Amino acid sequence: MSIPLRQLESHYPVLAELPQKLQQEISAAAQSVTVASGATIFDERQPCQGFPFILSGAIRVAKVSASGRELPLYRVTPGETCIITSSCLLGNVPYNARGTAESETVLVVLPQGLFTELLAQAPFRNFIFNLFAERMADLMRLVEEVAFRKLDQRLAALLLGKGRVVHATHQQLADELGSVREMISRLLKGFSEQGLVGLGREQIEIRDAAGLRRVAEAV
Repeated sequence: MSIPLRQLESHYPVLAELPQKLQQEISAAAQSVTVASGATIFDERQPCQGFPFILSGAIRVAKVSASGRELPLYRVTPGETCIITSSCLLGNVPYNARGTAESETVLVVLPQGLFTELLAQAPFRNFIFNLFAERMADLMRLVEEVAFRKLDQRLAALLLGKGRVVHATHQQLADELGSVREMISRLLKGFSEQGLVGLGREQIEIRDAAGLRRVAEAV
């Protein structure tokens, strides 16, 4: 479905700084696509079909192992871009991660040729590279978490960031941490025996936040 350029600019104001000719090209190419919640938008080893702008919803980008385990890398929401897609377009290489719609997601995909034209414009190029820098900082923090913090510390920190009552399954927590359900269940049982949490059906009650914080910050 064709969409007005103003709708795109409301989420990506950098587009208003581009020359009128490019704005007209974007408007002519701007066809919105609605993706169902849980659908795979792109996957490893697939060729990149174009550059996406997100109008609503969110894309969860994760690295997937041969056994099916996932390590979440980052989320892309309206106003942001996917740096893996950008790098695939710049290098003419296939995807090396998986993108999944977290909820019903509406996006606009521009062809690679138009993306290349946009990169020649300083405002758009700066927009892309600034997001690259932010994402790289996030990924470095993720590497530090995975490499230098124990799983119980990471789980405790994750629970503390979700409020007093966490509505999630053990599998969902495992997916967020790039682990397996059995390990998360074992750690949660240990937390429960220490009085740190209460376990219920698809929910976890934080009973001793200070105790969980000590676990998360242990050295």
